[in-house]
Amino acid sequence: MTGPTTALATTIVVPCHDESARLDPAALVELAERAAADLVLVDDGSTDGTGDALRALAAASDGRIRVLALPRNVGKGEAVRLGMHDALDGGAALTGYFDADVATPPAEMARLVAIARERPELAVVMGARVGLLGHRVERSMVRHYLGRVFATASSLVLHLDVYDTQCGAKVFRDSPALRAALARPFTGRWVFDVELLGRLHRGGIGVDEMLEVPLGAWRDVAGSKLGLPGSAAAGADLVRVARALRRWPD
Repeated sequence: MTGPTTALATTIVVPCHDESARLDPAALVELAERAAADLVLVDDGSTDGTGDALRALAAASDGRIRVLALPRNVGKGEAVRLGMHDALDGGAALTGYFDADVATPPAEMARLVAIARERPELAVVMGARVGLLGHRVERSMVRHYLGRVFATASSLVLHLDVYDTQCGAKVFRDSPALRAALARPFTGRWVFDVELLGRLHRGGIGVDEMLEVPLGAWRDVAGSKLGLPGSAAAGADLVRVARALRRWPD
């Protein structure tokens, strides 16, 4: 892999829990190269061969990919939070997260990183799964409509007109507001994305510092936990997050 092509050091966090059947090492290498970024692969207490696969990938890199191994499963939100802490402590000016199932193509994540680098006024750049002509967003009808209901509820909680809080491709600029937002574990296990955006907004990040970018491509990946039971859990989580945000940062 070649080194970074920009002075803005970037680290992308990839949370992984029992991903050995879906892990695509070549796609992760492509992500690091396209985004000119380091990767922190967070092994969230996996019980299958995920840890071995991640360590092998890191060993084969030139130091741009490293593994953060957690002793037990703490959930995606906490894995992301700890990974982003690691990235910021390592000197990253930009950090973010990317789903291990590669539902978002590496080229699309790299595009989000490029926008964040080119526009220093932006604190948050996030992908949005919008079905537009000329875009390849492959999402089941059920997931689409469940997502629209959840997005509407999230917008009400956040007091922000957000189209897609749950897309697993986001980039954040280092700032006191980001560090404060990551200082405590998230209340919600399922909807940490909403809580992170809410903490940032309440910490002084305005709507003009956040940008949603329609993805040119995205696809459903087999094995997702989202369905009616998962949606019910996410809804209950959102209620807890709404209560927590009303008290933030007390």
